[in-house]
Amino acid sequence: MRNPTATLGERLTRIGLIGLTGAVLLFLVAPILTIVPLSFSSGSFFYYPLPGLSLRWYQDFFTSSFWLSSLKNSLIIGISATVLATVLGTMAAIGIWRARFPAQALVLAMLISPMVVPVVIVAVGVYFAFAPLGLTDGYAGLILAHATLGVPFVVITVLATLSAFDRTLLRAAESLGASQITTFRRVMLPLILPGVASGAVFAFAASFDEVVVVLLMAGPAQRTLPRQMFAGINDNISLTIAAAATMLIAISLALMIAVGALQRRSVRMRQAVR
Repeated sequence: MRNPTATLGERLTRIGLIGLTGAVLLFLVAPILTIVPLSFSSGSFFYYPLPGLSLRWYQDFFTSSFWLSSLKNSLIIGISATVLATVLGTMAAIGIWRARFPAQALVLAMLISPMVVPVVIVAVGVYFAFAPLGLTDGYAGLILAHATLGVPFVVITVLATLSAFDRTLLRAAESLGASQITTFRRVMLPLILPGVASGAVFAFAASFDEVVVVLLMAGPAQRTLPRQMFAGINDNISLTIAAAATMLIAISLALMIAVGALQRRSVRMRQAVR
């Protein structure tokens, strides 16, 4: 909203900030604006202007055994890792929220460390830890590794939701004879469910887009969609990669919309409880 009493310097500063923000946003969105139209090109190379519009590259994606198997692997690993990360992350967040112990901050830092540490370091560490156990070149190792990467997102979102949770609701339910399991299932879980679901969405996105761990851990039968895209860029450049990238962008946008809806629902539920 424009301030009629603003000085000339304040107005120039505001215009400069708007221009700088727009330039940064354009810089971030430019790769997306470039790759999406290429996926509809009727040509065979990455160039503009487009010779025409076609869905041939999407047809190539959905008729190729390599791309479909990669998509299936991404969904299997992503969904499995999300379920595991959601359960473990929710339990860890509730434990940290309810307990009071001296090393609480240290435990929280360890839980979210996979989000802070570079992925390549996590991938190397996971590889050397899982290799003696025979968990490389299989789904189990990838699911466990991706669950490790997804747990911090669940912990953070659930803790953020629990920060507004009224502890007296738990005491009231327990005073009425409800067990701890019943109290969690009937009282706590419905109220923190938007935060749990938001964490699950972020965990799925982290697993679905991950490529570094897959490069070290996956065998030929566990090649995921990002891994197939990486191999396609190195081996045989095709606009099918642009079609796959466009679908990944669409999935990411859908996940962002879902997170936004869950956050609005969480706010409404907290207001209703109050």
